[in-house]
Amino acid sequence: MADRPRALFAMGPEHLPRLFPEPLMRRLTAVLDIDPGTVAEHFDEPRAAAALAEAEVIVSSWGAPRLDAAAVEAAPRLHTVLHTAGSVKWHITPAAWDRGLAVSSAAGANAVPVAEYTLASILLAGKGIFDLREDFRAKRSFVLGRVHPHVGNFGRVVGVIGASRIGRKVIELLRPFDLEVLLADPFVDETEAAALGARLVELDELVATADIVSVHAPDLRETTNLLDAARLAAMKDGTVVVNTARGNLVDTEALTAELLAGRLSAVLDVTTPEPLPTESPLFDLPNVFLTPHVAGSQGNELSRMGLYMVEEAERLAAGEPLRHRVDPATLWRQA
Repeated sequence: MADRPRALFAMGPEHLPRLFPEPLMRRLTAVLDIDPGTVAEHFDEPRAAAALAEAEVIVSSWGAPRLDAAAVEAAPRLHTVLHTAGSVKWHITPAAWDRGLAVSSAAGANAVPVAEYTLASILLAGKGIFDLREDFRAKRSFVLGRVHPHVGNFGRVVGVIGASRIGRKVIELLRPFDLEVLLADPFVDETEAAALGARLVELDELVATADIVSVHAPDLRETTNLLDAARLAAMKDGTVVVNTARGNLVDTEALTAELLAGRLSAVLDVTTPEPLPTESPLFDLPNVFLTPHVAGSQGNELSRMGLYMVEEAERLAAGEPLRHRVDPATLWRQA
């Protein structure tokens, strides 16, 4: 294609083949003049600096150098950043926004596996897997056909905290099931919540009502310990807390106390600190399912993020608007 925009990869080079396997790389290089052999980890390296000076587009991901004032000044032709990962908060600085750069993110692609992990956790938790697994493990036997009266997902109440990109995807995935979905989010009204498929409630009502509480709010100063000791204490006996957002949203000490007492259960993909100290009881508690921050894109799921940004590059080349453009005005309340 003639007149392809000059572009530069900016990320940890180990990510490039996972994000852009050969079929996707072919599509990307068909619309961008970009060299897969030049991957900038630092913009002050001679080869990267020369490419940055000519770049109209940066294709970034984890490990990208910050687009600070010096980098923006060194890139006079730059107009677009295609970020092949989630949040752009850590490398797109005010200088880049002041320049008016168009920034697109694959956060929507990364939301898919997190929502899938959450859906699986909710359905398994509703089935009572914690107690049933431990009972089976202890007895090494079970009575065929026995009915367990206190488990099941018919009419189970699921509370979603935060109508974030992931929170919305979780609500979408929950629609086919016979569940009641509550939503707490200060930036959503009742009409929007109903359109999503949830009933809007205050957070305190949600934690006191839901059988399963799933956390999807952003990690902000205002959301630190959003689930504090008081809100955890307000949860019904047997409530399951699912956290795939950030550990800071839940008071770890207070949650640990509730879990040690056996009153609550939890599925935790994120914690504070991360990882937990090796002596943490959460590693061994039967009512805790602990995973090492893997709900987001892993393995072949990385190429979904690459696909999102390849499609954005194709729109850019065709003169079409970017579909996943980041709005700096609302970025402060996003993950």
